[in-house]
Amino acid sequence: MGSEKTSAASLDEKAKALANEPDEESKIAKMLRTMPKWRYGVIVALSIFWLIFQLYIKLVKPFDPWFQLPLHMVLALVTVFLFNPMAEKYHNKLWWIYDIYLIASSLFVLHYFVINADALNYRLYSVDPFTNLDIAVAVMLLIAIMEAVRRVVSLSLFFVILFFMAYAWFGQFVPGIFHYDGITLDRFCETLMLGENGIFGSPLGTSLNTLFYFLVFGCFFANCGGGGVLIDCGMKLSDKTVGGPAKAAVISSGLMGMISGSAVANVSSTGVFTIPLMKKTGYAPEEAASVESVASTGGQIMPPIMGAGAFIMAEIIGIQYVQIAEAAIIPAIAYFGSAFMLVHLIARKKHIGKDSGVHYEGTPVVPRLYRLIPIVVLVVMIVMGYSLPRAAIYCTVLAIVVSMISKETRMSGKKLLDTLIDGIRQSANIAIPTAACGIMIGIVVRSGIAVKISKLIGKTGNSSLFLALIIAAVGCLLLGMALPTVAAYLIANTLFISAIQGLGISALVANMFIFYFGVVAQITPPVCLASFTAAGIAGASAWKTGWKAFSYAIVAFIAPFMFVYRPALLLEGTVAEIATSGIMLMLATWCLAGGIAGYMYKTLNKFERLLLLVIAVFFILPSGMSDIIGMAAGLVMVVYCFIKGKPERAGVAAAKPASEA
Repeated sequence: MGSEKTSAASLDEKAKALANEPDEESKIAKMLRTMPKWRYGVIVALSIFWLIFQLYIKLVKPFDPWFQLPLHMVLALVTVFLFNPMAEKYHNKLWWIYDIYLIASSLFVLHYFVINADALNYRLYSVDPFTNLDIAVAVMLLIAIMEAVRRVVSLSLFFVILFFMAYAWFGQFVPGIFHYDGITLDRFCETLMLGENGIFGSPLGTSLNTLFYFLVFGCFFANCGGGGVLIDCGMKLSDKTVGGPAKAAVISSGLMGMISGSAVANVSSTGVFTIPLMKKTGYAPEEAASVESVASTGGQIMPPIMGAGAFIMAEIIGIQYVQIAEAAIIPAIAYFGSAFMLVHLIARKKHIGKDSGVHYEGTPVVPRLYRLIPIVVLVVMIVMGYSLPRAAIYCTVLAIVVSMISKETRMSGKKLLDTLIDGIRQSANIAIPTAACGIMIGIVVRSGIAVKISKLIGKTGNSSLFLALIIAAVGCLLLGMALPTVAAYLIANTLFISAIQGLGISALVANMFIFYFGVVAQITPPVCLASFTAAGIAGASAWKTGWKAFSYAIVAFIAPFMFVYRPALLLEGTVAEIATSGIMLMLATWCLAGGIAGYMYKTLNKFERLLLLVIAVFFILPSGMSDIIGMAAGLVMVVYCFIKGKPERAGVAAAKPASEA
């Protein structure tokens, strides 16, 4: 019992620490202000060079792949080492020897690819010899990437990569289905550095060709005042409704999530406004924190601009990004619709009316709506079929122009430069994990572990598709708990996608299945940083918040199974199938929200809550009979609750004037 209390206390301390950390924008602004002038000057020059390079390959002509991919990678590495020097962390200038070695070795790797770019195009993989120089370059690259991962991504990803590398070398001693014959040093290095599934594979290609431009756009859009307007729109739209602040959290975080794609960043930016307001109106601290963390996490599945994983998914599947965004519409509506229903029902249960007396006081929104022009134009351009990089480039310029309209947002030369530097920093922080995932993907493909997992899931699927999906879902959740969403999706794609598709599931559905579980892992205990951050802001128990957020997001755990059994939810089907599946998902969502909130026209007892959850399961099952049973049982339950709840609602209505008086 004592150890449990100690564990809960340590989690609460961690939550407070996360909440008290300054937001990323403040930290970067302070860093740029206080760093030595020589380092700031180098970062400025590097950022401008990187921007020119990226604009050239998209607006003029691309370079040789064996030149532009390594250049992108090395620019990211050098940026990371300059932004996060060991000498500054440990306040010892001798550490610069180590940092200078890492930067120099990264530049040497670039030199190697520059002089060998043409030769590498004609090299026969696994046939031509891999020289000692090649091995030395591969080792230097590997060390630099691993150190960059440790500094800016997470120790979890660092150790997961070490685990995969250990398997490459010691898999020969593993018995059973996962036995692997092992690999030589030269083949190991060749796989990671020159293999199409290695460091310079398609994930890094997506970082080069797409993600860079959207990350820079996001920074400029936020600084032109667009991010603030999105938050205020959500606050104003729900200000005078039942449970207004909680609904505002759902809307604001969903809108902001389209830009940041980071659950923790969303909690930090919107939670400081919404969580205190929710608490003032009557929501418990754990409820307020859970609502904010669930809404913030959903930003990564919110079209039209989803998280980085969605761009990578489009690249892997080989379809246009707009198809990914279109397919995500119905599940995203269900996710945010569930959160919206949930806070509404909790407000009804707690008698939190629209006249609670707590309102968001902010700058009028309407005069600032013009600041949303860049993102509106971006969406229109994507729908019209413009290439994603060009659309992001044009709308970045538009964001700068829009910022000049108001003195409040007008950017000076210094502000423009610092915004660019922030975009470059974010691009480097995305390029590092995408390249690092190439290490794991290369080992997985070379060792054949993906084929072995595919066979294992395939055997399970022959007896039960549902059980096979459960295995894949648990695997994705475990990866999502340990890794950033992008890394979790990439590894899950390599490990599970062929197995899931082997069960007769389409590529889009299979990829959306693992992507969803990689995202919701961010609010799945015991590792749920978004929930912990929100708990710190709310002054709530981190452990209780984690589990409550998990229950509030239950739709996100059920929806992937629904669109496996009902592909029409991802627009794979006829209009009638899409409409029917959408209705079933919405009815399931309504029942789930009522069961979790404990309210449906009346306060529900435990049996009534359980009954609503069971009815929701009937809507999820893929058969016409289960739909009929679900609708019949749901209708009976709603009528029963409506009739039985009349005295309770009448009592609340009668008490209201007295309370107002």
